[in-house]
Amino acid sequence: MPLAIEDYALIGDTRTAALVGRDGSIDWLCVPRFSSPACFAALLGERGHGRWLIAPAGKARGTRRRYRQSTLILETEFGSDTSAVRVTDFMPIGHKERHVVRIVEGLIGQTAMRMELIIRFGYGSIVPWVQRSDHALVATAGPDTLELRTRIETHGEDLTTVAEFDVHEGERIAFVLCHRDSHEPAQPPLDAEAALELTGKWWREWSGACIYGGHWREPVMRSLITLKALTYAPTGGIVAAPTTSLPEKLGGVRNWDYRYCWLRDATFTLYALLYSGYRDEARAWREWLLRAVAGRPEDMQILYGISGERWLIEKEIPWLPGYRGAAPVRIGNAAATQYQLDVYGEVMDALHLTLTAGVDRNTRAWEVQSVLLDFLESNWQRPDEGIWEVRGPRRQFTHSKVMAWVAFDRAVKMVERFGLDGHLERWRGIRDEIHAEVCREGFDAARNTFVQYYGSKELDASLLLIPLTGFLPCEDPRVRGTVEAVESELMVDGLVLRYRTETHVDGLPAGEGVFLPCSFWLVDNLALLGRKADAVALFERLLSLCNDVGLIGEEYEVRGQRLLGNFPQALTHVALINSARNLSRPTGPLDRRVQRRP
Repeated sequence: MPLAIEDYALIGDTRTAALVGRDGSIDWLCVPRFSSPACFAALLGERGHGRWLIAPAGKARGTRRRYRQSTLILETEFGSDTSAVRVTDFMPIGHKERHVVRIVEGLIGQTAMRMELIIRFGYGSIVPWVQRSDHALVATAGPDTLELRTRIETHGEDLTTVAEFDVHEGERIAFVLCHRDSHEPAQPPLDAEAALELTGKWWREWSGACIYGGHWREPVMRSLITLKALTYAPTGGIVAAPTTSLPEKLGGVRNWDYRYCWLRDATFTLYALLYSGYRDEARAWREWLLRAVAGRPEDMQILYGISGERWLIEKEIPWLPGYRGAAPVRIGNAAATQYQLDVYGEVMDALHLTLTAGVDRNTRAWEVQSVLLDFLESNWQRPDEGIWEVRGPRRQFTHSKVMAWVAFDRAVKMVERFGLDGHLERWRGIRDEIHAEVCREGFDAARNTFVQYYGSKELDASLLLIPLTGFLPCEDPRVRGTVEAVESELMVDGLVLRYRTETHVDGLPAGEGVFLPCSFWLVDNLALLGRKADAVALFERLLSLCNDVGLIGEEYEVRGQRLLGNFPQALTHVALINSARNLSRPTGPLDRRVQRRP
């Protein structure tokens, strides 16, 4: 059985990533890219679906782990009464091939160790051919080859590569696993110690560029490093998470593939990057965004592949039982075919942000925006699947309409402030029309709160974005009433649900954890309302949900006190960064978007 989600740590090389368990087992790795089939898939099944374990042969009495400061190099220490050993895990940066390097170091006494390498390509379904060649163990199936190099003698047991060895105090033993295309020749062996030094230097230099000077710098820096690790360097795309099908409810069916790039995350991510000093990453994300949405505006998707791929057909993998039985396991994501009105506003908002932040102008950006606005002008009235990608009927979701307002609001501001050529008066008129409709149809005057969709009595945590987008100022009584309603009806043990799944608005069985990005949005709202102490208390509570190495997921199960959903979650880490910055501002608006008024 895989570990609790919070017992995993992340290593990566800005091409793909792996999850390393507290027990020394790598239970998830897709090669050569984030969205490639997994060669270690025990996370969604059992050890026989692929994993790589290096740990003491006997049960360790104590385990602790950490990242080396300002890096993504993981150190896990196992101890007993008479010995201690450290396993250092990392993925080198800048190589054509993907490498996972594991260095075992004796700290005290002598420790008996065991290694088990179970390679199963194709999400645990394909047992490779294995042979020895040039002092390496070579496993090949179809397009993939993995090579294991180590000075430790290995042998086969029941389709598993095994090694038993002792490590003495002061001794260091390296294991290097290299992925290459099976038709390519083997490359010279990687020097593990040199790679460790270079990888540490690369991460420290990247972290050193951070200009964030507010409170909670350590969790902010860890979140920024995690965000960088989830970036696909060749294109600038940022995946929502490196995993698929980690459940939003244990034993449930809310299991989705997050190894893709969501347009909805664009503005939040750009804000976190730009105001932390990472303009190159922000520019690369913007360029990915422009390439991805190229084409007819009616064909714009809410998510794309890491290189801008559109065909993300959703399939189920029947041979994987799912994380602790949460089936089905899915690859691909059918939400790519949904109509979600809010993403037009997100794209406009993101491109407006890069312009106001002084990022080098892209001459095509305004052309793309103008075409999107032409489409939106005739289509903003349509119902859609909304921010939460419901699989029930389309509705007139309030948040979707707010984001349509954002699209025209940002267009007006770009014409007014930067002299761009556009239909200023017409866009102002549409903006005003949308605003009036939302305030009329999306607001329940009797309860003094905005509602999930027109005519509904239900709440939705996405309504917390109303003041953050500038749709209404924070001092508006309707904003205050909405925040109070969310606190009253959508909070469980002080944390925020997206919405009440018992209403079946999403067409799925009820039940999921609290949605952690929404709780950070509440932090921002509380601060805007002058409730700084409440905001800080909630923020500190959210920080306590990060695991021992500073990673956090999408959702949290209050009763079981455990993380849920795909892990680590980019949007949650981005929300953490932005809330920390907002709370660190001594005076004035707490969020860049609060300064925008209708």
